[in-house]
Amino acid sequence: MPLPLDSIRVLDLTRALAGPFCTMCLADFGADVIKVESLPKGDMTRAWGPYDGDIAAYYLSINRNKRDLAVNFRDPKALEVLRRLAVEVDVVVENFKPGRADEMGLGCDALRAENPKLIYASITGFGRDGPYGDWPGFDQIAQGMAGVMSVTGWPDGEPTRAGVPFGDVAAGMWTAMGICAAVAQRHVTGEGQRVETSLLASLVGMLNVQGQRYLSANDIPGRIGNYHMAAYPYGGCEASDGQLNVGAPTQDLWEKLCHLLGLEDLIEHPDYIDNAARMNNRDALCERLNQKFRADTAINWTHKLIDAGIPAGPVYAMDEVFADPQVIHQNMVEEIEHPELGRIKQLANPLRMDAFEGRSVRTPPPGLGEHSRAVLTEFGYAGAEIDGLVAAGVVGE
Repeated sequence: MPLPLDSIRVLDLTRALAGPFCTMCLADFGADVIKVESLPKGDMTRAWGPYDGDIAAYYLSINRNKRDLAVNFRDPKALEVLRRLAVEVDVVVENFKPGRADEMGLGCDALRAENPKLIYASITGFGRDGPYGDWPGFDQIAQGMAGVMSVTGWPDGEPTRAGVPFGDVAAGMWTAMGICAAVAQRHVTGEGQRVETSLLASLVGMLNVQGQRYLSANDIPGRIGNYHMAAYPYGGCEASDGQLNVGAPTQDLWEKLCHLLGLEDLIEHPDYIDNAARMNNRDALCERLNQKFRADTAINWTHKLIDAGIPAGPVYAMDEVFADPQVIHQNMVEEIEHPELGRIKQLANPLRMDAFEGRSVRTPPPGLGEHSRAVLTEFGYAGAEIDGLVAAGVVGE
């Protein structure tokens, strides 16, 4: 079965995380993604450790299933090469500082004037315009300004960034979704369009109930650690060997939990009679529950709770995640042959599609300029022309 985007060719002018994550999603779905890197060192993530051999794990994590073209962005001839490619592809994705693509002759208006079918996607820190339109942006800055850090952490602690760069990931996913929607609409209209988001907007768009609390009730949520903001018991508990997440937010699940733990006296207790009462007396109730949970391990409690019909799970470290039998069963790690590193493991795409035919990682993250010659040949460059560009330092291979 063909992959969903196998007729789509993408010129990827992005670097760091948000853009490459977006184009990796497109590549997983079968798009021919041509990752363009700047000579001499390539994407900045190639220098962000830790390393597998001489290759950064950061780079390995977000560049599978792509081809690589290396050019000297400071050379006008390289920009001519990119413009030639950009007007022939289906999608261009860039995350330059606003205005920079226009300065290079790679802006949306210029390219779509030559190719009205082009879908042009941009990811910025704060948007193309507005009071912060010319500000650079990074994930943690966006997490702070989007309010994510204000609701992450413990009540008596500092606002805390999420342990995964959700601003970058969110922006990449939103952009990939927008590109797929634009591809679908192009089948109807025959026209491309601009698709854009920012790190800030992507996170504000994911505030969901926390944001709606403020919009509907002028309620400014704070940090509550591992408690749930609206129901209890739902959150972290203390097993004998570490944290355990327990979800018993409904009356039925609460009563099941009381029976399992031998705390039947709490069911009719006025302090815990309903969710509102349990929320008001959450700290005292948490200690009563933890006195029971400390008697066994998190994984043993997980099985007991699940058998009783109560959602639960241990809080894993990374080694435990990838040793978990369900993660293994879901094939969330795939192996691929890398020309320098040999057999390497990669995170798999979490979607399951018939078109994937059992695997989403088809090619390893490419080397700098690994496909420069092949890509330029496909776009009509003769061998002698490519030789000249390589000799002049315009293109790297």
